[in-house]
Order: sequence, then C-alpha cells, then structure tokens
Amino acid sequence: MLEYHSMSLLAKTAEERNVKISDIVLEDQAEVMNQPAGTLYEEMKHNFEVMRQAAEKGASPSIHSASGLTGGDGARMTAYLDKAPLSESFCARAIARAIAVSECNAAMGKIVAAPTAGSCGILPAAALTMLEDRGVDERAVVMALFTAGALGMVIANEASIAGAEGGCQAECGSAAAITAAALVEMAGGSPEEVVNAAAIALKNQLGLVCDPVAGLVEVPCVKRNAGGIMIAIGAADMALAGIKSVIPIDEVISAMREIGEALPSSLRETGIGGLAGTPTGVALKQRIFGGDTE
Repeated sequence: MLEYHSMSLLAKTAEERNVKISDIVLEDQAEVMNQPAGTLYEEMKHNFEVMRQAAEKGASPSIHSASGLTGGDGARMTAYLDKAPLSESFCARAIARAIAVSECNAAMGKIVAAPTAGSCGILPAAALTMLEDRGVDERAVVMALFTAGALGMVIANEASIAGAEGGCQAECGSAAAITAAALVEMAGGSPEEVVNAAAIALKNQLGLVCDPVAGLVEVPCVKRNAGGIMIAIGAADMALAGIKSVIPIDEVISAMREIGEALPSSLRETGIGGLAGTPTGVALKQRIFGGDTE
C-alpha cells in the first residue's frame, strides 16, 4: 500500500518497475479500496466527463455568477481563438477551457475539484486540450488523472491544498503542479520528467496569496486558473526538454508548507488583504453584500 508522502518515491518506484506512475497508483487504489481496477478507471473516466461538461457549460456567453463578478469570459476567450492569439492555438484553447470551467464553478455549476473548486479549471483544461487538440488517446488522458491525483494526495499530506491554510499557492499552485505532472505523462514523458515538471510548476507559484474579492471564489480566482494552466504547460515543456528542477519536488512541497504558515491571515482566504483590500475590492464587496466597507 502506498502512503502518498513522497512524490519522488512514487516516481522511483515507477522507474524501477518500468511503468507509469498512474499504473502503480491505480493498482494501489484498487487494492486499498477493494475494487477492480476497471471500476476505478470508469469512475475517473466519469470525472473526466464532468470536466468536459463544465468546460462546455462555462463557454456559454449566458453563464454568469450570482454576484455578477464573473461570467462571459470563457465565451470571449473561445471567440478570440479565431483571431490568431499570441499564445498560439494549444495554449489559447487551454486558457479558454480553464476560464470556462472556473466560471462554471462560480455560477454554481457541477465541476470536479482539482484539487479544489477554486483551482478547478487548470487540470481539466490540460486534459481536454491534449485530447481534443493534440489527439492523445482518451485512456492515456484518464490514466494521467491518477498521476495528478497521487501528487495531490502527497501535497495534501505534506503541506495543504486549502487557500485558508496555505494561500493560493496551495490551490492554484498545487493545481498547476498536478497538471504539469499529468501533461508530461500524457506526452509520453518518464516518471522522472513528471516530478521535475511538477516541481518547476509549483516553484513558480510559491508565495501566491489567497485574496478573494468579497470573499467569493471569483476574482481573482478565475484568471489565476488561466495563469496556472500556462505555468503548467511551460513547466511540462521544460521537463520534456530535459530541464530538471534543482530543488526536488518533495522539498518544494515542504517549502510551500513553510511559506503558507508564514503568510498572515489577511492573505489566506479571509477576503481582507491583497486585492480584496483594494478600494475597488472593498467597493465591490459593499455592492454585493451592503453594509460597512471597513
């Protein structure tokens, strides 16, 4: 039984057995949950379908949150794809899907927390773009979600995936890391490249604060999902190019925990500091909820 306390150990085990990380994770979870591997695979495939539906729903121009803070940007980004985006087709489509899934969440739609609702758009964006725009086999995409899940469990066990505890580095940072890992596996990379990509992605999000305007998971959360998918893609490309993280993934996770513990409470999902405390952020909170702006 795997304990999910070290991603490096998971990668080493996969390398020694000459299999993908997802293979040993699925095998382990089948044993722990006393269910056939095929049953767990179908459950993950269902999760992937929920991701697909959320991306489709969020891309509608009619979707808006109850607060009015978000909505319609998924549709705007999707329409922009026909105008030769600067980030090229793959990245631009991934951004559009990340925004769409996040806006679906903000509008109380059904999503898959990956690993949280506030960071729900990053992993689905990568998985859907690899399937629909790169033609990666669906089974390979679904299996990569097991690798993402394994890293998510390691981060949860060794640090945190909660913005209220570790800032947005624990949410969008973790999501970028698990997405980079999944992207490398989907692209045929080795377990070592998987963990290097995860480390590179997470390093680029260290210190990211959680400062939701009006205390809602909308601003700046939706656009941070768009930024997170770009970081994940960049990290995956670097790892696949043979670039290694000087600091191993497990140490990066430990550093994230230490940084999260050092953040003041005003920057950990309380909606007090950072962007939430700007004049515009305070005014938006008053407009939505009324009352004193202090």
